[in-house]
Amino acid sequence: MSKPSFFEKLMGGLSKTRNEISNKIDGIINSYKKIDEELFDELEEVLVTADVGVNTTMKLIDLIKLRIKNEKVKEPEEVKGLLKEEIRKIMTELSCENQIKIEPSPSIILVVGVNGVGKTTTIGKLANNYKNQGKKVLMVAGDTFRAAAIEQLEEWSKRAGVDLISHKEGADPAAVVYDGIQAAKARKTDILICDTAGRLHNKSNLMNELNKIFRVIDKEYEDATKEILLVLDATTGQNAINQAKVFKEVANITGIAITKLDGTAKGGVIIALQSELKVPVKLVGVGEGIDDLQPFIIDDFVEAIFK
Repeated sequence: MSKPSFFEKLMGGLSKTRNEISNKIDGIINSYKKIDEELFDELEEVLVTADVGVNTTMKLIDLIKLRIKNEKVKEPEEVKGLLKEEIRKIMTELSCENQIKIEPSPSIILVVGVNGVGKTTTIGKLANNYKNQGKKVLMVAGDTFRAAAIEQLEEWSKRAGVDLISHKEGADPAAVVYDGIQAAKARKTDILICDTAGRLHNKSNLMNELNKIFRVIDKEYEDATKEILLVLDATTGQNAINQAKVFKEVANITGIAITKLDGTAKGGVIIALQSELKVPVKLVGVGEGIDDLQPFIIDDFVEAIFK
């Protein structure tokens, strides 16, 4: 039996979100004979419930109303197609690509996010993906405040067959990153992937810690292609947006990785993240397997939630 394609995995992973958005919209549209304010009110409720976010939902509803007026749309069943098109448009407004930049080599990917969102798992899967592409990869255990984080990365380094640079629990994260950079240079590594601590409850500490790491990278790995990847858990819905806002204040986030999409009806949060925060979603996790972290493709995502 052939392995499922990523689109098939995405379709399966987004089944709860699809039920929350597409199936409910079908139900609403089928119950109306004409397009009126009540229809829009019900659409609005579906989108907000699926964590598309209030601001993004209002924007979408306004855009659809405008098109209905301009294009003289009369039939309720045409509304779904308009919504799909407008979601695709607001998600592609970002001029930047939805791909992680690893060229030119060497590159460094700094991974940030609160504990429990799947940060170490994302790093392990990412390392595995790049190694399978023939890249020379090195991981750095920069979350030194959580012993479990170091152990988890050690486990992933064995699974992926990728070396790990680590210190003892409680060590200075910037010092670990420094050692990682020196090792990457010596070994002519293509991609250096660094974990960082995610203690959001103490924002000033987190900011100081990340700034120290950024200074080390700027000084020691000045020419490397840099990516700062924020990991968010899709199951937390609007809370993921709040986390993203805080991390945007403390770091120049260049991309987002969304985990646990397969376990939630809140996948609409991806629409809100790209639309409101103007930060591209670059990776999505749609399962537990080592190959289940995949590049985010907007068209596939929109198709999967509206199938």
